Amino acid sequence: MARRADLAAFLISRRARLRPEDVGLAPGGGPRRVPGLRREELAHLAGISVEYYVRFEQGRRNVSDAVLDAVATALRLDADERAHLRRLARGPVAQAHRPQQVRPGTGQLVHALCAPAFVFGRRMDILAWNRAACALITDFAALPPHRRNLARLVLLDEDVVRLYPDRDFVAKDTVGHLRMDAGRHPDDPRLAALVRELSLGSAEFREHWARHTVTSKSHGFKRFDHPVVGALTLSFETLHLPDDPEQYLTVYTAVPGSPDEERLRVLTSTPAASTR
Repeated sequence: MARRADLAAFLISRRARLRPEDVGLAPGGGPRRVPGLRREELAHLAGISVEYYVRFEQGRRNVSDAVLDAVATALRLDADERAHLRRLARGPVAQAHRPQQVRPGTGQLVHALCAPAFVFGRRMDILAWNRAACALITDFAALPPHRRNLARLVLLDEDVVRLYPDRDFVAKDTVGHLRMDAGRHPDDPRLAALVRELSLGSAEFREHWARHTVTSKSHGFKRFDHPVVGALTLSFETLHLPDDPEQYLTVYTAVPGSPDEERLRVLTSTPAASTR
């Protein structure tokens, strides 16, 4: 039942962000009780009957891949949103109760890197990190295991919150990744507990969770306001680990020869940085 509710809420949220004129339709039909496309307008765009679409939105009908693609195209979903819709429509493909462990070789790789690097898994739990990552973000080793969670740190930990001046950008990405995780594992009790905790403690989380924000960034830039070196802009690359597609290696680097590279060098050479 929870998956049905999530599917309906996601589709309604994506209809709400589109206007008829955005998709080439006349904005007629009288006043709208809620913003966005009506169900009959979306059904028309997807080439299916209104009754068929209504039953799909309510989670009462299994649909073909062709219909899923047609609805996704009509809603102008991006790649992450399409994947999320497919998971909601098809159901979870794996159980989230199996504990995740980082392979020793992967751990050695993380520690061998001079740049800040860490591995996170389901629910954005931090599974491995290096000394430079501690210097950049926080001393992961000093935290109890249940607090080694990137979403909890970024949204609730005051010291980590202050690191990111672009709060909306960072919060959106964080919540978007958790929302995708929820689509993969809707029955994960630990994820449900984390969502409850974040809902109670973070207005940023509540805002983006209610919007059904879905995103999974594999690369980009992040700005930091670091208490040791000040303003810092770093690029990041996030890679899926082949042994476990739900483990992600993230590495931060600076543009060679830039002031950011020098600041990062100073930061990661401080003796206070912890190791695991």
